[in-house]
Amino acid sequence: MSNLQTISTKEAPAAIGPYAQAVKAGQWLFTSGQIPLTPDGQLVEGDARVQTTQVFANLKAVLAEAGASLSDVVKATVFVADLNDFTVVNEVYAQAFGDHRPARSTVQVARLPRDAKVEIEVIALV
Repeated sequence: MSNLQTISTKEAPAAIGPYAQAVKAGQWLFTSGQIPLTPDGQLVEGDARVQTTQVFANLKAVLAEAGASLSDVVKATVFVADLNDFTVVNEVYAQAFGDHRPARSTVQVARLPRDAKVEIEVIALV
């Protein structure tokens, strides 16, 4: 019997491929990368600040469905299409996490799905 549980919520966009929004493995929750899609799957237009804000709304919804919150995150990986957006993304990131400081990696990538400016995935202890 598997200890894996698929997490899915209508409060975040459905996966746009053959993957889950998140998977809970024992006490650990692994989210798939969230891009700035609304729950109905529409890309949020705008700058990196607007898009990162939507990404965090999605992450919060997925975490909540699993019984967790951003304060339970131990590791975040941030993918940006342009490192020139780092400062803006970092400001939204800092506001979202408040005083909590999970480990983090930030990577510039050649391209993100739907030409998003930012994608973030997290690992949380549930």
